[in-house]
Amino acid sequence: MKIYIRERQKVGEGVESPKYRIIAVTGGQIQIEATHFRKFEIEQLAKDVGAEIVYLKPVPDEHKGKKK
Repeated sequence: MKIYIRERQKVGEGVESPKYRIIAVTGGQIQIEATHFRKFEIEQLAKDVGAEIVYLKPVPDEHKGKKK
């Protein structure tokens, strides 16, 4: 099982709010209730279900909002 996550885009420096968002889960079935997570919460979740965490890179600004 893999859990794909990325950092939230609208979190400022020094903000205490959860900083990560789960994008997708593959290879198993899991029900997720929250939308934003702290890193240690995701790590504990992955440990409990035996999943690997995949950190996605942020999209560069020049690629955001572009339509083909």
